[in-house]
Amino acid sequence: MPVNIEDRPIETVREEVVDQLVMNYSHGEISYEAFERRLDTAMESQNNKEIVDLVADLDLTVDKKYIEQKTQDFSVNYTPGETDASDKIINIFSSGSRSGAWNVAKEIHIYSFCSGADIDFTDAIFTHPTVTVKLFSLFSGDTIYVPENINIVSKAFCIVGSIDSDLSSNASPNAPTIVIEGFSIFSGVTIKVKRTIKEKFVAFADNLKKMFS
Repeated sequence: MPVNIEDRPIETVREEVVDQLVMNYSHGEISYEAFERRLDTAMESQNNKEIVDLVADLDLTVDKKYIEQKTQDFSVNYTPGETDASDKIINIFSSGSRSGAWNVAKEIHIYSFCSGADIDFTDAIFTHPTVTVKLFSLFSGDTIYVPENINIVSKAFCIVGSIDSDLSSNASPNAPTIVIEGFSIFSGVTIKVKRTIKEKFVAFADNLKKMFS
C-alpha cells in the first residue's frame, strides 16, 4: 500500500516532480513558459499535494538515461588525486580572479589589501575532500563563488567588516567541503552561489531538449 502523499518527505517529492517536469519539457510535452511556471511552484511550495498536482497531466516519467545524465551534470568535479598542497592568491592595490576548470589545492591563502579577489569554485576540479580557504582581507572586497552542491563551513572572524553568506547547502555529506577561515578587517567578504539550483535545472533541461530535438 503506497504511503499517503502528505506523509512523504517533501524534498523527495519535490525532486521527483522537478525531474518529471524536466523530462517532459525536454521532450517537447510542455512549453518553456509552462515549464518555468511549474518549476517555480515546485521549488517554492511547502505542500506535497500542490507539488504533485504539477505533473498530474504529464505522462513521461524519468528513465535510466535521464538519471545517468543528471548524475553527470549535477555532480561536483571531484577527482581524488595529487595536487598542490597549498596555493596563494595575493592582491595589493589591485584585483585578481581565479575561475574556470582549475585544480583546487588542499589549502588556499588569499591576501587582499586595498583590493579585491574573485574566487570561483563553480567549475573547479576538487582533488581533496576538504579544502581550507585562509583569507586575510584589509580594506578590501572579496567574493567567493561556490557550487550549489558543495558543503560550506565559515569560521572567518570580522573586525569592523562583514562576511555575507545566505547559502543553504543541500549537498550530500560525501560532497567536498570548503572551510573558510581568517580575518576580514574593514572589508567585506561575500560567499554565494553563482548559479542557483533553478538556473542549473533550466540549463540542464535546455541541454536535454537539444539532445532530443
